[in-house]
Amino acid sequence: MRAELHSHLTDCVQALLDEAGADVPVPDFALETPKNVGHGDFACNAALLLAKPLRRPPREIAEALVLRIRASEAPVERVEVAGPGFVNLWLADQRWRALLQRVLAEGARYGCSEAGRGLRAQVEFVSANPTGPLTLGHGRQAVLGDAIARLLQATGHDVTREYYFNNGGRQMRMLGESVKARYLEALGRAAAPPPEALADREKAWVDEVDGLPVVFPRDGYQGDYITELAAALVAEHGEGLVDEPGDGVFRETAESQIFGEIRKTLSNLHIEFDVYSNERDLYENGGLERVLADLEAAGLLFEEDGARWLRSTRDGLERDRVLVRSSGEPTYLLPDLAYHRKKFERGFDVVIDVQGADHKEQFPYVLSGIRALGCPADKVELVMHQFVTLTRGGEQVKQSTRRATYVTVDELLEQVGGDVFRFFMVQRRAESHLDFDLDLAETTDWKKNPAYTVQYAHARTWAIERKAREQGVAIPTAESVDAEPLVLPEEIEILKKISEFPEVVARAAESREPHHLCYYARDLAGLWNPYQQDGVRHRVLSDDPALTQARLGLALAVRIALAGALDKLGIHAPERM
Repeated sequence: MRAELHSHLTDCVQALLDEAGADVPVPDFALETPKNVGHGDFACNAALLLAKPLRRPPREIAEALVLRIRASEAPVERVEVAGPGFVNLWLADQRWRALLQRVLAEGARYGCSEAGRGLRAQVEFVSANPTGPLTLGHGRQAVLGDAIARLLQATGHDVTREYYFNNGGRQMRMLGESVKARYLEALGRAAAPPPEALADREKAWVDEVDGLPVVFPRDGYQGDYITELAAALVAEHGEGLVDEPGDGVFRETAESQIFGEIRKTLSNLHIEFDVYSNERDLYENGGLERVLADLEAAGLLFEEDGARWLRSTRDGLERDRVLVRSSGEPTYLLPDLAYHRKKFERGFDVVIDVQGADHKEQFPYVLSGIRALGCPADKVELVMHQFVTLTRGGEQVKQSTRRATYVTVDELLEQVGGDVFRFFMVQRRAESHLDFDLDLAETTDWKKNPAYTVQYAHARTWAIERKAREQGVAIPTAESVDAEPLVLPEEIEILKKISEFPEVVARAAESREPHHLCYYARDLAGLWNPYQQDGVRHRVLSDDPALTQARLGLALAVRIALAGALDKLGIHAPERM
């Protein structure tokens, strides 16, 4: 609807420019939905943008534009000038009613497009190393990444969901040492460090307790899951692993078990990855050496204090970055560059990295590095999300990742369920800090819990259809539906909201912001639920066959839009609640 009107207005604006002999392009004017319904269905700011090139007052231009619109074939019933030069437009109600047939005809495809046809997109998200259960930050990233992937699929992209992890490096060595320490403690060959030493990093570390050595790493991974892994190894091997290094069977067992749990968690969120990429492969196939050689050939690598540096200041960044430490161990940046180069070698047209706020500082250096390697850095996007805090009773729930005193994704899923979890995690802009209100998430009151508000509105449409079938009332189709009896203002408002769905999907996909779907679904449910509450004035199954068919068609259209929004958010659209 908006696109068609925009095309007509573009023609009208061009006519004004031609008439004035102005050799300038049509400005990029906005056609927005006013917050105040009294200001029309759409508001256009073209006259304000034309004031400078035409050297005329914007209101005068707006009046001339209104005359052009009235004389054109633009699908408007009423048009008028407002304020300093805005043009407000009203479409005839018949234009909104005509939408019903299209929605029913397109069904589940309503809102989808082929805007991304022919483009291969990779969405990399979660990418947590297998050192422990997924945190709520990982959970937010998982839902955000999957929703972005669904939106890209809905707009015709060929999408690959990818999980990148590092099962080498210091974190994994520390994991192995932590498990071995707990293993030795279980055998009585080592003592656990005092809890106060683990709780306070400033407190002096002890090397011995009651004559037994303390072998648990100062920065080791705590939590019951480490102790449980160690106990399982004791049960299976007894003392047979005492002389094994922490970076051997202990690390491998922990990695396998924890990664299995991570995959199970993601499956519970209905998230499946197409590719799991391992950082270690980049070491084994020479990817890191190739990056270093190519950067050196380009004059962008230098040595200082025994370390090897990327000359990123040459690309306008504030400092150079270490790629290889003086110890010979790569920093995180080097494999990141090799991995991103590999993405383009695999033929992706769009590369989206969904990462936490702690990666923001490094991202410009990744772009600088891959640009130096000849990769199209402009095709790499960072979708950054802020942290998640839990609140209950208005108070923040304290958490610590290293001490494993945090609420895991699995624990929260048990409390609130997957659908509520997903809705809450993606209902705010990714760059905004997220306060996850446990009290609100746990309530099953559909009037309070926004996830249930939307699902309940969807389920209501099915309840209406079931009742219609019980009464022997035919269900309208795209061919049979007649929306003419839909004359109430609230019915037209529902149709207007349904008409916005394709634009919302397109905008959310293009901006990589799925929270727009949450807002949209809540708005549509906020129109439909009150409409249904008034069972007298808005009775669907009435003695008027024509009105019954029209309102049944409206219910089906509401269902299609809500189901489409929920599907792209990865949330169930229930038939009953």
